[in-house]
Amino acid sequence: MTATPDIDDFTRPYWDAAAEGRLLLRRCRACALPHHYPREFCPHCWSEDVEWTVATGRATLHTWSVVHRNDLPPFGDRVPYVAAVVDLAEGPRMMTEVVGVPEPALRVGMPLAVAFRTGEDGVAVPVFTAAPA
Repeated sequence: MTATPDIDDFTRPYWDAAAEGRLLLRRCRACALPHHYPREFCPHCWSEDVEWTVATGRATLHTWSVVHRNDLPPFGDRVPYVAAVVDLAEGPRMMTEVVGVPEPALRVGMPLAVAFRTGEDGVAVPVFTAAPA
């Protein structure tokens, strides 16, 4: 079993941008609201008139949990790790991982910045770390 995302024609722009160090969101042209995870329609107004847009990469920590055991590859080699939900500056919430921040320093509302981790499979995945001061 692998944690490699399914990359298809629709999601390829997202993963290609991640490989270049950019986080993409989908934005609806009808209601102007962004959303994440990438979908071919707007979850707010159901319009199919959506486009890719570059996110700022800024977020705040909404909640987190430190995972001490996970038998699924590739997570078992990374325990403990911080599984988190962040509020992106553009509005959507995103499930992710916080890296490079000691557990005692984690605080709800702390500013974060996107970073990218490239796995053995060559796929870059967005993670978050403490925002520079």
